[in-house]
Amino acid sequence: MLTLPIKKKWFDMIKSGEKKEEYREIKEYYITRFMNEWKRNNRSFNFDILFRNGYSKNSPSMKCNIELTLGKGKPEWGANPYKEYYVLKILSVEEIE
Repeated sequence: MLTLPIKKKWFDMIKSGEKKEEYREIKEYYITRFMNEWKRNNRSFNFDILFRNGYSKNSPSMKCNIELTLGKGKPEWGANPYKEYYVLKILSVEEIE
């Protein structure tokens, strides 16, 4: 399962159900990671991701089921409105640790 660090503000908003998308820049780093998940999940763009609030393995984390798409993000959720991103649409929050 792919683990992605996330800022506390966004972590708390996803946890509460207020934020429904997370964004990642379209870069080689993410292309590789998302393609590996795509292969691991029978070529589906719907898979689980672990969002971690920080980089420590003891940091709070939550497992979310997401759908990966490309598109523009919402400025109120941290995106530049003129930029394309990988959009991780949060379908459900499954576990919070």
